[in-house]
Amino acid sequence: MSQPAHKPVPEPTLNGYRVLVVDDERALADLVGSYLTRDGFEVSMARDGQQAIDQARQVDPDVMVLDLGLPVIDGVEVCRVVRTFSDCYIIMLTARTDEIDKIVGLSVGADDYLTKPFSPRELVARIHAMLRRPRASTTIKQPSQEEPPRVFEALSIDMAAREVHIDDEAVALTRTEFDLLKVLSARPKVIFSRRQLIDAVWDQTWVGDEHLVDVHVGHLRRKLGDDPNSPRYVRTVRGIGYGMGDGT
Repeated sequence: MSQPAHKPVPEPTLNGYRVLVVDDERALADLVGSYLTRDGFEVSMARDGQQAIDQARQVDPDVMVLDLGLPVIDGVEVCRVVRTFSDCYIIMLTARTDEIDKIVGLSVGADDYLTKPFSPRELVARIHAMLRRPRASTTIKQPSQEEPPRVFEALSIDMAAREVHIDDEAVALTRTEFDLLKVLSARPKVIFSRRQLIDAVWDQTWVGDEHLVDVHVGHLRRKLGDDPNSPRYVRTVRGIGYGMGDGT
């Protein structure tokens, strides 16, 4: 039986980052690609969902710009599949303003969304904001400077390793979910508004629907096994925002 071909290690780019643009609207994809290329990114293109999955495996992107309405395989299913092998940031694009589209896309692991039409400059700005956040794969452990795990009842959060456990069982979080938990757990009892969480996790320059936070918090709670009506970990203060209980 022949052995599978060894996956080549991609060469470094000008700014060190790769973006995969997935959209069947060629003019829009080329426009976005030109903006990203001028900004120093290495850009790959895919026109349908199957190409997107194949390209994601091949080029190992740092960011995927993913249209929701794709031929062959739709953007939601592409996102679901890519999340099984990649922790790249995913920005979902949708031509529809229906809130369900945004929620469904985010629930399968997208980090952000933009509604068409949008400014390519805004997209590039959001990508830069994402990439300023730490990656689990590039976290350097320094034992002398590590803080102990943050513990909330059965929940343990390891900041250095970016790992979460409940009753010693690992909980798989996306980068955005972990970053939200990191902010909330840093100051127990403090209630953060949506805007404060956006500033801390996305970026102060981020502009969009602040209910994006609710979607990610809801997904985080499900993974933590948290009942929103009687939460153990992430609680809601109506009209204000979100917070966590005391650490132990």
